[in-house]
Amino acid sequence: MSLLCVVAWVVGSAMSWGVCRVEEGADPRVMVRQLEGTCSDEDRHALAVSADEVLAALQQGRGVALKGVALAGDLPLDRLRLQPFEPELVRHAAITERIEAERVSAVRVIDGPFILEDVEVQGILATNLIEPGYVVVRGPVSLQGSTIRRSMDLSRMVFLDRADFSDMHIGHEGFFIRAMFAKDADFTRTSFGTHSRFHQARFLGKAAFTGARFHGLAEFLEVSFAEDAGFARTRFLQGTGFSGSRFHKTLDASEARFDREVYFRFTEYQGKADFHRALFRNTADFTEARFRGAVDFREAVFEYPHLVSGVDLPDGVGEGGTSERDRDFLLLFFILALLGLVLLAVWKKKSR
Repeated sequence: MSLLCVVAWVVGSAMSWGVCRVEEGADPRVMVRQLEGTCSDEDRHALAVSADEVLAALQQGRGVALKGVALAGDLPLDRLRLQPFEPELVRHAAITERIEAERVSAVRVIDGPFILEDVEVQGILATNLIEPGYVVVRGPVSLQGSTIRRSMDLSRMVFLDRADFSDMHIGHEGFFIRAMFAKDADFTRTSFGTHSRFHQARFLGKAAFTGARFHGLAEFLEVSFAEDAGFARTRFLQGTGFSGSRFHKTLDASEARFDREVYFRFTEYQGKADFHRALFRNTADFTEARFRGAVDFREAVFEYPHLVSGVDLPDGVGEGGTSERDRDFLLLFFILALLGLVLLAVWKKKSR
């Protein structure tokens, strides 16, 4: 009888562990909703968390931590209450300077963490700040692995802690106009949608866009990168603009791919600018760009060299045709094809 009770308890526990459910946290300072168990897409949508509930938690001064759930409805952050701006609120000289220069006297604040990891955001996530103002997030921000089905506009948001947007998928617009990142910002492998704008954003820590894909127009106009900026293996499928931007340390655009026009007009590079093995498939405009550090165009490919302006390319830079990497791939393909023909001939001979 005891053995049967133990077996029944184990089986019951296993079944309950496998049931799809939403777990809630016990900390009153943070709204926690985490999906647990074996969940189908239907389960996830049936257990969706309401954006109104999240907004209410933020209005109460609580942080938010959602993991694995679906978020139903729009989340308009301009509905957070205003509070007077004081330098002690951000404790960062550069951020305080910009806010005061705009004569912003009141801001909206998220005190705790703002975490939406592996979340399916079904509505619009936006600050909606048309007039001068800011949303200040004092805790860590993470949207790692999340999918934004519609648009995301985090313009004029101040990220005082580390911001993680890696492995995200943004279906439509992704805006960060005049956003400020006090610490590192991670957009590694993020997939951007129809239009991306970082106009006049400030990255005060490291900025990582390594392996990201911009499917629509990408605007990085007048952006300031105080630390290293990583765009290695990033792909820009539509027009791209970095005009007026400042790279105070290293720019790593090695193996980046620009399928359409890219503009680096009036950009300034204080440190090394690395375009090693980059591929430029259309206009590449560096007019009035200032390179104060080393520049690396080794093995870069310009398919239309007559569309390159504002920079003198060193000898040996690819001008059309295939890159060394592409040639290696073609050579490997040829060897494998030849090997396949040999094996086919041997098989036919044996079958006779």
